[in-house]
Amino acid sequence: MANPAQALLDMKKEKDFLICIDSDGCAFDTMEIKHKECFIPNIIRWWDLQAVSKYAREAAEYVNLYSKHRGINRFPALLEVFDLLADRPEAVRRGYKAPEVPTLRKWVETETKLSNNTLKQYVKDHPEDEVMAHTLVWSEAVNNTVTDIVKHVPPFPFTVDSLKAMQDKADVIVVSATPCEALEREWAEHDIAKYVKVIAGQEMGSKKEVIAQAKTKGYDDDRILMIGDAPGDHKAAKANGALFYPINPGKEEDSWEALSKTYLEVFFGGRYKGECEEKLLKEFDTYLPSTPWWKNAK
Repeated sequence: MANPAQALLDMKKEKDFLICIDSDGCAFDTMEIKHKECFIPNIIRWWDLQAVSKYAREAAEYVNLYSKHRGINRFPALLEVFDLLADRPEAVRRGYKAPEVPTLRKWVETETKLSNNTLKQYVKDHPEDEVMAHTLVWSEAVNNTVTDIVKHVPPFPFTVDSLKAMQDKADVIVVSATPCEALEREWAEHDIAKYVKVIAGQEMGSKKEVIAQAKTKGYDDDRILMIGDAPGDHKAAKANGALFYPINPGKEEDSWEALSKTYLEVFFGGRYKGECEEKLLKEFDTYLPSTPWWKNAK
């Protein structure tokens, strides 16, 4: 089987700077449609949550869109939804019991490449594991729904301006928890794949791992920038000593405009690290809560 990370391994350093860009919710306004129209209906269907669909939807939207969990991989996100429902009295009173998925929990804890490819291999190696086989059915159903529904969603305004402005000074790669197939299709559909050297999806490893691998090509820490819309993107950058530029949820267009008109020049000029980055991170931290709204309402 071909190594899904081969393109990343083969990447050559050509510029002094490295810029890593998340895709869903960062470059593209696809988070809402993917989760509300693709992920959540399949969670409710395949995990028998019809009786608590209202609360399942609220939990899934909180985890994937409107909290500091935003942007995490689909498999730990699914477990987070199960656990939030188990802690919600309204759902419990309607008969909800968290699905017993011990092998999924263990796999999420131990597997770094959380993707359908690694899940398929696990199911092949453990044909008796009905939980993981069912998880694969759900995850493939999500992908099929995304393919059917998510089309003609362009990049956020000023994203392409920023990509063009990066070309002369930076090697640019996509770093995402989305499957590679969807990433490649979406970046090609809008003719912007030409601006990046590698499109790294979930099959290539975690965002932390992808940045670490790209970093081995010889970029200095203060010349590596991760652009993302979620705390997990920031965490992946900091784990590698890289800088982070936030795309603020709900203010994405403003964030990209500021990057294209101001902050790229600041970054390339060596003036982003320190006070400038800290100011933007402080603002970014105000956009996403760490507690569900229904707990605060009590």
